[in-house]
Amino acid sequence: MSNIKNQNTKPELLIRSLLHKMGYRFRLHRKDLPGRPDLVLPKYKTVIFIHGCFWHQHPNCKKATIPKRNREFWLKKLTRNMERDQQVIEELESMGWNIIIIWECQVKKNIKEVMDKITGQLIKNVF
Repeated sequence: MSNIKNQNTKPELLIRSLLHKMGYRFRLHRKDLPGRPDLVLPKYKTVIFIHGCFWHQHPNCKKATIPKRNREFWLKKLTRNMERDQQVIEELESMGWNIIIIWECQVKKNIKEVMDKITGQLIKNVF
């Protein structure tokens, strides 16, 4: 498990590249915010998390399965990840941040739809 990346994944790099080309400026993995969001857009008071479907158990996704080997360990670990995600979201919302969660499978299926979702949310947060 030590070889698994938690930063600079392919979906994250793709979204960062597209946002930058569109003129949005952001900060990466700010340590002073709960959960160290993947992207922070201070101008829009928005954070973006790009979640892996397996690690964060994306509902109704075929990648969000529990391995058959050592099932109890994985169930406990993945459940704790989901609980931590919810806690981080609540903390950020109480601090006044807008939160966008992008799933790995969404990026792979239809990046245009994902970018439309992000930009629509950012425009809504400005006004």
